[in-house]
Amino acid sequence: MALVKTRIGLTVLQCALGAVILIEAVLFVLPGAAHDFARPHTPDFIRLFLGGGEILGCILLLIPRTAIRGAWLLLAIFIMAMFVHLLHGAYNVGNLVIYAAAAIAIAMGK
Repeated sequence: MALVKTRIGLTVLQCALGAVILIEAVLFVLPGAAHDFARPHTPDFIRLFLGGGEILGCILLLIPRTAIRGAWLLLAIFIMAMFVHLLHGAYNVGNLVIYAAAAIAIAMGK
């Protein structure tokens, strides 16, 4: 019974992470986000690379056969995003840490 509850919990976490990050990533790569991202003088290709990686990772995460690969890809993207934030003096990476922890839980638990 505990195994069934664990699997259900991981599936819910997988769907929630995939949906939330997919929406955020699409909004992130839209041209309107370029203004907010340009404040720390980061090149636009970094925003598109991170956002595109998040979109790809979410799509993989939401497909059951590729969920583990998607979780690992998202983890890599989240770590890169944390480094970009920290290198630019933006220490508000709490959300990224939580997202990364969720991606690890999904990758290790599936």
